[in-house]
Amino acid sequence: MKNLFRTILPLILLTAFMGSSALAQTKIATVDLKKLFDNYYKTKLAQAAIQEHAAQLDKDDKSMKDDLKKGSDDYQALQAQANDQALSADERDRRKQAASDKLKELQASKAAIDQYERQAQTTLGEQRQRMREKILVDIKAAVNTKAKAAGYNLVFDTAAETVNGTMAIVYTSGDNDLTDAVLAQLNAGAPIDTTKSFSTTPPSLTNSSSNP
Repeated sequence: MKNLFRTILPLILLTAFMGSSALAQTKIATVDLKKLFDNYYKTKLAQAAIQEHAAQLDKDDKSMKDDLKKGSDDYQALQAQANDQALSADERDRRKQAASDKLKELQASKAAIDQYERQAQTTLGEQRQRMREKILVDIKAAVNTKAKAAGYNLVFDTAAETVNGTMAIVYTSGDNDLTDAVLAQLNAGAPIDTTKSFSTTPPSLTNSSSNP
């Protein structure tokens, strides 16, 4: 109900606004926010940094799992020795105790790996969120600058969707679309080739998304 209200309210306000005498003075433009977000050079830099961080986390995770596998192999060997009738009873008891100690060690290592993976997911998720928020601030400022300079009162996002996953804006002629102009402004000082694309394959620890 809350999501439905949040979707309907802007439409009600817009309908009231468009039906008023202010319509004659209203200039409306559009932008494709997803295109701006995906093609802004800072997005590409941030995605590269996140992927590098994720790769390091995966490397550390694999190293811990390799150690766990080696420890498991050692435990199996100790278990076998504890049941080896060729050894004396005292020696079998010592191997049995060693196996018990190794099992506790393995359980602690497994718990540490699980905690590491949960923390890694949280860390990367927070890094993505900070990146998204900073980039959207830049995009909004650029859109505001272009819109004000051209005398537009209202700017709609043509990439926006409703809570049902349908297009929020069904049709626009594109005559007053500011996307390309805003993108050119955002990338004016880009230190990299903005046509370069980065892999979007998510690392094994986390899922990634570049949508704003």
